[in-house]
Amino acid sequence: MIRVVLADDQSLIRMGLRVLLDREPDVELVGEAADGRAALALIRATRPDVALLDIRMPGLDGLETLRAVTADRDLDGTRVVMVTTFETDEYLFAALQAGASGFILKDADPDELVRAVRAAAGGDALLSPSVTRRLVDRFGRNVAAGIAPPGMVEALTAREREIVAWVATGRSNDEIAAELFLSPATVRTHVGRAMLKLHARDRAQLVVFAVRAGLLPDS
Repeated sequence: MIRVVLADDQSLIRMGLRVLLDREPDVELVGEAADGRAALALIRATRPDVALLDIRMPGLDGLETLRAVTADRDLDGTRVVMVTTFETDEYLFAALQAGASGFILKDADPDELVRAVRAAAGGDALLSPSVTRRLVDRFGRNVAAGIAPPGMVEALTAREREIVAWVATGRSNDEIAAELFLSPATVRTHVGRAMLKLHARDRAQLVVFAVRAGLLPDS
């Protein structure tokens, strides 16, 4: 069972998300909050698998709440998915850099949000193609050399660098495997090793690393 906390200052949005999650047999909503401070207290009390956070909330906003969650070692098992109406580059990159495992717009297909919850709970991330494309277009092609931490890129093998670059395009392991004529298991192994070497919490942080380091596939 995937245990979820949701936080949004609009009661109508919370109701809609609640109805959406309640219909899923493998998801349990363990609490709701209307602001960031209440959300953080609830997350610390319940330690859910996934927290769905709005970005714009009174008191403590979603990004500040996200940073508090990812900085708390007692909450290492909690993944955060940002749910927002604001698809701005600044919010997007800040959320992923702070450790978000997904970034979903409120007008997205309901099934996409459920997939994001399941992906986050499984230690993966769901970033829509439009989100990853914006990251690459805004940051990837114009990143100056040396922005990535010294030695981090060199720590990866050539194959790991190649696969991390493909991760930044938003493709799944199966899709990357098809592009590179590898097995999905081989891709998963390389992704896992890259995450260990880069100390990445999840796939979303691999995307951040890739665009900052300028690791982009040629295709």
